[in-house]
Amino acid sequence: MSDLSQIVKAYDVRGTVPDQWDERAAEALGAAFTQLLNSTDEPGDAVVVGYDMRATSPGLAAAFATGVRAEGRSVIEIGLASTDLLYYASGSLDLPGAMFTASHNPAQYNGIKMCRSGARPIGQESGLAEIRDRAQALLDSGDARPAGAPTRPAERRDLLPDYAGYLRKLVDLSGIRQLKVVVDAGNGMGGFTVPTVLGDAALSPLPLEIVPLYFELDGSFPNHEANPLDPANLVDLQRAVVEHGADIGLAFDGDADRCFVIDERGEPVSPSAITALVAARELAKHPGSTVIHGLITSSAVAEIIREHGGQPVVARVGHSFIKAEMARTNAVFGGEHSAHYYFRDFWFADTGMLAAMHTLAALGEQSLPLSVLAGEYERYVASGEINSTVVDQAAAVAEVRAAYPDAVADEMDGLTLRFPDGAWFNLRASNTEPLLRLNVEAPTRDRMVSLRDDVLDRVRR
Repeated sequence: MSDLSQIVKAYDVRGTVPDQWDERAAEALGAAFTQLLNSTDEPGDAVVVGYDMRATSPGLAAAFATGVRAEGRSVIEIGLASTDLLYYASGSLDLPGAMFTASHNPAQYNGIKMCRSGARPIGQESGLAEIRDRAQALLDSGDARPAGAPTRPAERRDLLPDYAGYLRKLVDLSGIRQLKVVVDAGNGMGGFTVPTVLGDAALSPLPLEIVPLYFELDGSFPNHEANPLDPANLVDLQRAVVEHGADIGLAFDGDADRCFVIDERGEPVSPSAITALVAARELAKHPGSTVIHGLITSSAVAEIIREHGGQPVVARVGHSFIKAEMARTNAVFGGEHSAHYYFRDFWFADTGMLAAMHTLAALGEQSLPLSVLAGEYERYVASGEINSTVVDQAAAVAEVRAAYPDAVADEMDGLTLRFPDGAWFNLRASNTEPLLRLNVEAPTRDRMVSLRDDVLDRVRR
């Protein structure tokens, strides 16, 4: 029997199939999700369900839908989808939704990202723990579907063209200069959405020549993991950008809600630089607005937001925290170091595709190469995220804190220490794995390397 405490994480459901969870557990989660919706008078009488290209996704999604229908709500099945396509469905239809995906995790994993109507997030503190407990009770009782056989219908809809049309209205690419764009979908859902949004599969052609890498949907990930945060998974894209003489490269993760950018030299553009670039564009349209940035984005992000007349607000790492802070402040945009980008015009939800389109627009509206354009938003040297497996995480963090008594400490999310010369680092426990994650930034590379190595030495002792 599934122990849901092992798979219900801070922001979503994530675990291996079938040893950690299966279709019976999915059905119980669907019933529990609907019970929560019904108990809180969630508007509407339907739930939108979508899934990614993993072999287990259709069966798990169907079982979840059975649980939903047994509890008195109908289901709108949108079939194959990126996570931001599911958010579009939830927002445009004003209905709660569930997306079956394990994002960038390996093939044996699967998961669920659930949201309320209007793509409002559900995390541990906003309903996910209650869903877990309700579903576990159903499984423990031996009855995943207490209301009996499904009583409400299921309807199939294709929302991909509507999603693509909506994004194109938000960012008009029709007038930019011709760009050659290499896109690495990693055999994930970008291979499903990019041809329609950026290509000419359904809408009018754009001045973009798309060079596809790994667009075939394959949840076994035969070419590389669909996790662009790992530099090893960007190598093929970097090589292809240079070989094709492309202007830009885009890499999407498995469920295509994150997008990483490569410049014309084959060099990565940091998510912090993309956050600052998109923030500047959104502030040009909405002067004086609030922009949310994750705790671990570059110090340059807040500086650039202020320089463009915006109000920077820092938030904890994680989409449920970012989305909640965006809704609270009515922020126009938000960005994280992990390449999640959030937009007020997209129901405060994250969409890698819209961030990619803003980057293409910024590049195509002027004549400079991307390396020069992005360089305007890069001011410091960052280590990137470095993971360490640590048995006693609390003790390791305490030792690091004691080693720098003169630094200014912040414990909003893990431990952040800031130094007078502008250097800083954040050390925090993973929400999903037994790891300590370190991010370091400094004004110079030598200072960054020295600080990084000193902290890692203490963490890994």
